[in-house]
Formats: sequence, C-alpha cells, structure tokens
Amino acid sequence: MADPPKRATGRPPGHDTAQAVRARPRGSVASSFMKVVVYSHDADTRARIRLAIGRRPAPDVPEAEVTEVATHAALLRLLDAGGADVMVLDGEAQPAGGMGVSRQAKDEIYNCPPVLLIIGRADDGWLATWSMADAVVSHPIDPAALAHALAGLMRQRAASSQAGTTVVKT
Repeated sequence: MADPPKRATGRPPGHDTAQAVRARPRGSVASSFMKVVVYSHDADTRARIRLAIGRRPAPDVPEAEVTEVATHAALLRLLDAGGADVMVLDGEAQPAGGMGVSRQAKDEIYNCPPVLLIIGRADDGWLATWSMADAVVSHPIDPAALAHALAGLMRQRAASSQAGTTVVKT
C-alpha cells in the first residue's frame, strides 16, 4: 500500500491546523525584504533580538520583515504557511526550547529556513549541533554578533533561492 501524500511540510494531510501551504518564491537579495521569524516566550528577549536585527542586519542583504512568535504552536502554523525565510530561535524559550524546535523543524519542514539559535551558554554548543542549527550565538545577546550571523543566513537563503536549490551545510 502506498504512503499517503505529504505536503510541503513533510507531514501527511490533516496532521496540523494549517489549511494550505502557500507557494511563494523565497527571498533573495533582489527582493525588498526577507521574512525573519523570532521565537521566544520572553517579550524582552524578542525585543532585544529585534533591536539587534534592526531594519537590515548588513548593507548587502534585504530588509528584515520581523515576525515575533511566543509559542511553539504559533511558530509551527507560521512555518506550515511558508511564512519564514530565516528563523531566530531562543534556546532558553519555555516550555518548548529553541533547540528542540530547531530539530523538529529541520526534520519535518521541507526546505526548512536556516536557523540562528541563541544558546544560554557557550558550553551548550554541542546541543546546538544536535539541533541542526545553521548558526549559533549565545546569551547575553551581542547585537553585532547576532546581526552578523543573521546576515550570513540571509545570504545563504538568498543564494539557495536564486539557484532554486537548498544549500546544505557539510
């Protein structure tokens, strides 16, 4: 018996609350903005991340259209709808931490957006590797380091969009 058809999220139909997967081209340097999703249960952390990102984390990348989400369920709905080009996840978020959320997204979302993970301490780097995050910075948030890491992921996403492929880190 054949497996049931899978949607762009990699989940069988009916296993989530999203109605449909929106098809749209991903951001590129030529586009005017990229959708950056910031996930943390803490409003202060989200505000510090947004401040670090600014309008454009580097001169050679598109402007960042930032969407903040505070819950795991809201993040999954947004990803299912194709609403992210890059994700910034707080590893200290509760109850679903950014490390586990990153791992889940990388396992379940086809062409998953690059993930910038903010970890609690530098010694948690091995957990960031397990989570399959594409880039890592640590708390306390250093605005310059966060903007630099995010700009790198935005360039990566733009390059994969222009080529029509997914860039795989080795």
